[in-house]
Amino acid sequence: MRKSRVFATVLSGQDMVIDDVMIETETLRGKRPVTSEVLVFAVRPKANQASRCSRCRKRCPGYDGGDGIRRWRSLDLGTTKAYLQAAAPRAARPEHGVVVMHVPWARPGARHTWAFEDTAAWLSAHAAISVVAVFLRVAWRTIAAIVARVVADGRDTNDLLAGLTRIGVDEIAYRKGHRYLTCVIDHTTGRLVWAAEGRNQDTLGRFFDQLGAQRCAALTHVSCDGAEWIHAALRARAPQALICLDPFHVVAWALNSKPSTRSASAPPRLPGPGIATPCGRSARILPICPASSAPVWL
Repeated sequence: MRKSRVFATVLSGQDMVIDDVMIETETLRGKRPVTSEVLVFAVRPKANQASRCSRCRKRCPGYDGGDGIRRWRSLDLGTTKAYLQAAAPRAARPEHGVVVMHVPWARPGARHTWAFEDTAAWLSAHAAISVVAVFLRVAWRTIAAIVARVVADGRDTNDLLAGLTRIGVDEIAYRKGHRYLTCVIDHTTGRLVWAAEGRNQDTLGRFFDQLGAQRCAALTHVSCDGAEWIHAALRARAPQALICLDPFHVVAWALNSKPSTRSASAPPRLPGPGIATPCGRSARILPICPASSAPVWL
């Protein structure tokens, strides 16, 4: 096995050819400049991946040499930083204009390789961005840009709204001044599948617009609180879905009920099947599993 193929396998670049490997000195700017040695791999795309548009991957004629030689940060080899270095010519296509030609090791417009960005995005889902930035030795703004790019790329290939039957709807405050995000989760997978700024019927209506009438009709259970704007949207867009109220609000309503409606010694009465809730709609209250805080569907 050739050494270039070994390096290509380590760098997760099966569609590239490694022409040379160099050791260079890198100086990091700051209050105390730090000098370290880095590995630089001179690479080029294989013949079947060359001369392609980075947007549609179709073969196209070259436009110019672009900005010359570029570098893409790859995953570290041990404790040593690694870079891929290659020419970045540009192509011209009527649909996309003048763009940099496709390179099989990085996304369009990225300065990091596929492997580096996918690793950064996975780590960001399990740790704070500040921790990931220190671990990968990049700025936290770089991590935020990488996550946005990976998510946008995933939207083109994965439909998060496919197969939804049991969902949860709630709002969360993300900044001072009563700024909220409306979030929708899939109870089957436990994943967040949709979020948008605002907390009103129009905001939730945008979710149902993206879901479509056919997939709205497939919803069977929706867990939420007693907010009227959620219930109004459900009545209009998914009337067949069973509303499951969360236990926190159910207990709060019972404890805040007037003393005259029940005796002092009687336990709080929880709304049951067929009893009108404060949102004005008769709802069936389903039990909640204490271990997971997830609705137990009956």
